[in-house]
Amino acid sequence: MNTTTTRRSALVTGGTAGLGAAIAIALAQKGYDVAITERPQLVDGLAGTLAEIKKTGGRALAVPLELTDINSIKSAAAQVFEAFGHIDVLVNSAAAPLHKAALELTSDEWDSIMNPNLKGTFFLTQKIARGMIQRGTAGSIISMASTHGMVALADRSTYGIAKAGIIHMTRMLAIEWAKHNITLNAIAPGTIETPSRAVTLKDPKFREMMLGRVPLGRFGTMDEIAAAAVYLASPEAKFMTGQTLVLDGGLTSY
Repeated sequence: MNTTTTRRSALVTGGTAGLGAAIAIALAQKGYDVAITERPQLVDGLAGTLAEIKKTGGRALAVPLELTDINSIKSAAAQVFEAFGHIDVLVNSAAAPLHKAALELTSDEWDSIMNPNLKGTFFLTQKIARGMIQRGTAGSIISMASTHGMVALADRSTYGIAKAGIIHMTRMLAIEWAKHNITLNAIAPGTIETPSRAVTLKDPKFREMMLGRVPLGRFGTMDEIAAAAVYLASPEAKFMTGQTLVLDGGLTSY
């Protein structure tokens, strides 16, 4: 195991594009070595993010991770600990979406969302926290929640329930692990201009409807979410734990 480095290190799940990539690059720009994950069959897609991380002078590591497989979770964690010697920050960004009416939902579809979004996230968090505790130093765990976990919207029930679980998981684990100087916080974005979201936002009627729900009259940017993650990972946020930072342009203020 590499234990000589004094650089801070981070593991960010879902680093191919979107929020995961933006957060990974932002952490690298702050001096972190960063490991990023993707599902095994898609891991080659991490090349662009890896290149951006390396431009900052930090080390970059691509890690295959299937959040529905506990053995893959163990393997991914072991690979990062082996490469970096330690993990100071975990960002749970990977998530699977689903847009479907609750009355039409099948058991398999439920599992396809709950297993990666909640179960897998919990057990990866558990595995990384154990490593932090064994090392005996402070750590920061940041999980991407969503305003869907706070307010209701039709045809988003399973995803929203999973994200509500992330919010409460953050509270529960913050209490348990405070004695180990591990902070846990979540970020709940509203509608953010990401590459995947751009597909649905191309519809003028849908875009107008979504904008109408946001008091600030605009969508958020990936840089704004990444900046929040960098803050939560920083020493300036070390007295903040068990909280969900909502970045939604005022959506949930109604």
